[in-house]
Amino acid sequence: MIKTNVLNDDKVFDIVKTVILVTALLLVMYPLYFIIIASISDGTAINTGNVWFLPKGINLEGYHRILKDDMIWIGYRNTIVYTVVGTSINLVLTILLAYPLSRKDFSIGKYVMIFLMITMYFNGGLIPRYLQVKNIGLMDTWLVMVLLNSVNVFNVIIARSFLKSSIPETLYEAAVLDGCSHATYLVKVVLPLSKPIIAVLLLYYGIAHWNEFFTGLIYLKNEKLYPLQLILRSILIENQMQDAMVEDLSDTNQKDIGELIKYGIIIVSSLPVLVIYPFLQKYFVQGVMIGSVKG
Repeated sequence: MIKTNVLNDDKVFDIVKTVILVTALLLVMYPLYFIIIASISDGTAINTGNVWFLPKGINLEGYHRILKDDMIWIGYRNTIVYTVVGTSINLVLTILLAYPLSRKDFSIGKYVMIFLMITMYFNGGLIPRYLQVKNIGLMDTWLVMVLLNSVNVFNVIIARSFLKSSIPETLYEAAVLDGCSHATYLVKVVLPLSKPIIAVLLLYYGIAHWNEFFTGLIYLKNEKLYPLQLILRSILIENQMQDAMVEDLSDTNQKDIGELIKYGIIIVSSLPVLVIYPFLQKYFVQGVMIGSVKG
């Protein structure tokens, strides 16, 4: 009898859990789904609120105007460059900082960690940073997009925790007996065994660079250097580029096609991340678990 009650309770729990998870999934997925169907629907149907679950009056004019706009492709090019170069710099600096901090024989490691932790909670603020960037000549250059925030302390902690918990000390002792220096040990032993954390860091830094727009908004004036997300902001909030994309249309058509452009540009700018993320999801989850390890 007790066993039957337990089984019934488990079934009820499974049903309730499934309903909650499915509801949460629908709440999260619907906005993205709506943007997709709205980007290919008739602009009048969107403006009148008739698009809910299925696209109405298929219209690809928004995508046509987006893909033939030069600034969109310039933004794509810039964002790809900033993401690749910036993530490479982030990865190298993070590993070079995390490795010595993971070593027990690094005598000042504790004090360096305290210093790094302080920077997570206190900083000079936007105005001192702006003046510093201006004084060193990074204003309105592409370097400002890849050199600022070169190291994220949280990611350093994740990498340090992984190296401390996953790389056996006996490997270092054996490497020393073979005459390895720290540099050789890092390159030939640590890095090949650190592929999971490298994937995690690539994901964290890569997404951060891809979504970055605030740095460009503050430090860039040349539109040819704008990242894609800043161009997206100009279209969605300021309507600057959107007016130029529909200037050859009548006022009514401008409003309709303008709606298609707004939804379409969200899809175009998010597509690379949406495609890549499922392949890296397991590393993302692993990174969250690594970050929970104390040490």
